[in-house]
Amino acid sequence: MDYFAALAIGIPVVAIAAVGCALGQAKVVSSAVESMARQPAVAAKVQLAMIIGIAFIESLAIYSLMMSFMLFGKLPKSEAVLEIFRKNTSNEELLSSAADIVLQLSAK
Repeated sequence: MDYFAALAIGIPVVAIAAVGCALGQAKVVSSAVESMARQPAVAAKVQLAMIIGIAFIESLAIYSLMMSFMLFGKLPKSEAVLEIFRKNTSNEELLSSAADIVLQLSAK
């Protein structure tokens, strides 16, 4: 059960890395354009450094999304999770509202 909880927490965290990559790319491009505007003579060198930096950031984004998709395939099916809820709780015990709704929907 702890393994699946770690997966359920880890997948969104890995996917958030893609958002961090997007913010990093925005910062790189913003800084490069600003420096080119200040010194047009070094625009070619700044542009080359910007493209190399963006390539590294983009590779990190691709790897993080790939890991997110790979881990997503390791999550158990919904029926298996519901079965764990049924085994670990008695009929009198109240589940959380979300789990209670899911159980009611699965009973239909």
